[in-house]
Amino acid sequence: MKFIDEARIYVKAGDGGNGAATFRREKYIPMGGPNGGDGGRGGSIYAVADRNINTLIDYRYTRKFIGNRGENGGGADRYGAGGDDIVLRMPVGTVIYDDPSGNIIADLAADGEKALIAKGGRGGLGNLHFKSSTNRAPRQKTNGQPGEEFDLRLELRVLADVGLLGLPNTGKSTLIRAISSARPKVADYPFTTLSPNLGVVRVDDEKSFVVADVPGLIAGAADGAGLGVRFLKHLQRTRILLHLIDIAPLDPAADPLRDAQTIVGELAKHDPALAAKPRWLALNKLDLIAAEERGETVAAFLKAYQKATKYDGPVFALSAISGDGVKPLIYALHEALAQMQPPTNAPENNDEDAAEA
Repeated sequence: MKFIDEARIYVKAGDGGNGAATFRREKYIPMGGPNGGDGGRGGSIYAVADRNINTLIDYRYTRKFIGNRGENGGGADRYGAGGDDIVLRMPVGTVIYDDPSGNIIADLAADGEKALIAKGGRGGLGNLHFKSSTNRAPRQKTNGQPGEEFDLRLELRVLADVGLLGLPNTGKSTLIRAISSARPKVADYPFTTLSPNLGVVRVDDEKSFVVADVPGLIAGAADGAGLGVRFLKHLQRTRILLHLIDIAPLDPAADPLRDAQTIVGELAKHDPALAAKPRWLALNKLDLIAAEERGETVAAFLKAYQKATKYDGPVFALSAISGDGVKPLIYALHEALAQMQPPTNAPENNDEDAAEA
């Protein structure tokens, strides 16, 4: 199944039914009076978060949702039946925007969370409501009100505690495979990750956290180059960004310091709030460096990086493929997350075009 994280739909709640203008007519009751009932309300449209759904693909192919109209009122004080509501099931983490204005209508951040996205119209009043001491035979009635209608933009933002950042081929997919049961594609060419991957990291039987891996960033990503920037919204709910750096690149033209600074620059250009999140460094591919040279290589990189960026956060040297240094990283992440507040449910507005992988 394709991973679809944006879609545009049109919703129109049901109109209310019309009220009736009728009179009671029975033998021996010559002036029975008004007995027109009210119209039923129109069906509303709701959105519900469902943890069993992980893509918005259903809303790429079905784009219009029209609510059911309420029945008209009838004589003998008969009220019209209300229209059935429509419930749209969406992935947890879906943000619903009013497309023209960009205003957020709902943020489905928890499984089972339900939001009214288009309210059905009220039913019209029958003439029995207009009876008075001076108007014994009212012929007035009102029509039902129209239901709300909106053009909506749906944007899925996956929920994770830790987000993996890095250039293509820095080992993000290898790391998430090593620490969780997620099985993203791993290969020796760029952009093997084409959509976000989620993995649950088990610290022990009762402790765990969720990691998200997104496509790698490249220079110019904030201006549209590559794939990763289209998926950075999936990191906006994370609490820690884990920045993977290839400490032992096979390409002689590669520069780990320059590559690390590239990621930070692209983050800041794309979303300053995302760049301001806590960011940890993970120096990966330690296995490609001779054991006696690892300490010196790591120390030299950190000295240059801290001088260039003033970075003073946590640093971990590891090998995702061999597992060296991975466990200390997992325990440190869990401990830090346990001391943090849960992520906010209020996302930033984002007007990127729909992304499809």
